[in-house]
Amino acid sequence: MTGEAASPTTVEAAEPTVDALLLAHRDDERVGLRFEDQRWTWAECVQAAADRAAWLASVRRPGPFHLGVLLENTPDFAFLLGAAALSGAVLVGLNPTLGAADLADAVARTECQLVVTESRHRARLDGLALASKADRIVEVDGAAHRAALARHAGAPVPSQPSAAPGDLFMLIFTSGTSGRPKAVRVTNRKVAVPGVMLAERFGLGPGDVCYLSMPLFHSNAVLAGWAPALAAGATMALARRFSASGFLPDVRRYGATYANYVGKPLSYVLATPERPDDADNPLRIVFGNEAAGRDIARFGARFGCIVVDGFGSTENGVVVSRTPDAPTGSLGVPAPGVAVVDPVSRRPCPPARFGPDGTLENADEAIGELVNTAGAGQFEGYYGDEEADRERLRDGWYWSGDLAYTDADGFVWFAGRTAERLRVDGENLAAAQIERVLLRLPGVVLTAVYAVPAADTGDEVMAALVLAPGAAFDPGAFATFLAEQPDLGAKGAPRFVRVAESLPQTETNKVLKRVLAAERWSCSDPVWWRPGRDLVYTRLGPDDAQRLDRALQRDGGVDGRSRLHVRPAPKENAWT
Repeated sequence: MTGEAASPTTVEAAEPTVDALLLAHRDDERVGLRFEDQRWTWAECVQAAADRAAWLASVRRPGPFHLGVLLENTPDFAFLLGAAALSGAVLVGLNPTLGAADLADAVARTECQLVVTESRHRARLDGLALASKADRIVEVDGAAHRAALARHAGAPVPSQPSAAPGDLFMLIFTSGTSGRPKAVRVTNRKVAVPGVMLAERFGLGPGDVCYLSMPLFHSNAVLAGWAPALAAGATMALARRFSASGFLPDVRRYGATYANYVGKPLSYVLATPERPDDADNPLRIVFGNEAAGRDIARFGARFGCIVVDGFGSTENGVVVSRTPDAPTGSLGVPAPGVAVVDPVSRRPCPPARFGPDGTLENADEAIGELVNTAGAGQFEGYYGDEEADRERLRDGWYWSGDLAYTDADGFVWFAGRTAERLRVDGENLAAAQIERVLLRLPGVVLTAVYAVPAADTGDEVMAALVLAPGAAFDPGAFATFLAEQPDLGAKGAPRFVRVAESLPQTETNKVLKRVLAAERWSCSDPVWWRPGRDLVYTRLGPDDAQRLDRALQRDGGVDGRSRLHVRPAPKENAWT
């Protein structure tokens, strides 16, 4: 093992481990993995993992046995997950979209002994500070690696699992939508337990096919895609990367009955041209998180499946579960100990109070941070970042960094991240509330609301919209739409509207609002704005942009562009 193992306890003995789930299929001749036109039985998958585990043992050096994997969703990634389970190596998921400097930082912070990649990504690893670099960066499609694996072909498959539930299995980076990604410690139990739970919850078995198009370096793909398939003995069908246009053809091609998602994939698939036979497919269950409330029902109706949208994060310190009676758009019911808390008083926030028109009347007191007052939940810490651990776990509570409010029936509603809190003319607003309104606008596929600095003080509301193919932004119709939304509130109408073909996103389809906030109106996309207080939008021209930039320069002597309105998570007072 890695030297990072936890001693088994009576409780742990009853919990599954990843290697136990894998070894259960050592003699299973049913199809375990499909990729493009290739397929492997489960027995072949287990053997492929054992071969790579033997190879890893041969190249291991003293110290933490951390294996960086810079791959898209390929069979090699799936086999290396199994190899990590069998060898005790800790697999570090590396994002293929990162730049060279960020990759180097991620590898250094997680102390990778070895990095496995493909030749297509090799050049971006130049400059990594790995000892004896020549044999520390391995190309899975290279002749040298194929020869090395050949020497370990047919390696003995363990007869019994050896991992403990508390043994570290992976380091998975957070998405980094609001700051520098952090490496989350992911133990065997954190993968195996939800794998078993989700397989049982959705009735997955050997006859099912689980379609995995979310990136395997991310927690959603591992915990909600790979692990349930492993636990159920279902066939895994890998897509190298997510494609909206390729989703339904892949579902039909592989006979997929289950799929997982995170972020906006449902929106993108729904934006593809509709066909009368869309529901003619084998898909039964789609499970994920962060889908727009309106898309959940639309996707299920169009493609003839059930969509279950949950709430969670890589850290998994807070649990909120959607129930059958949960209102559309809500997160669901909080687990015991989970509450919406005022970060200053540390008292539960009162329920939201709505006016006759649906406007949230007491946002200042109702919106707080989602907190686990019972402890850390399933959060097991960040790797090598004690300061981040202390910030996340304060006074024995887990602070999620997510804003929310509860309604009178106890259901939780997401209100954004702590970095997405807007202060407009002295009034507090939450980005997620405005986004829910804008998604009602016909033709809108995706929206992001974020703060840009006001010239005097506080924030202005800026929205970025992605429209469906063939749709066009009509400033007059947009203003009329806003005026007809009773729950928007006088301050919630965007001052600036950016109309884009796409938005900057992480590999897991989360919008990088910090990038949008940094660019503000200085972008190549058309931007519309309200010069005055009336709901009248005009095209923002170069002269307008220069005047706005000069106004920001006068405000505190900053250079406008360096004044990035991205706040860190609050430590004391979140709202003032």
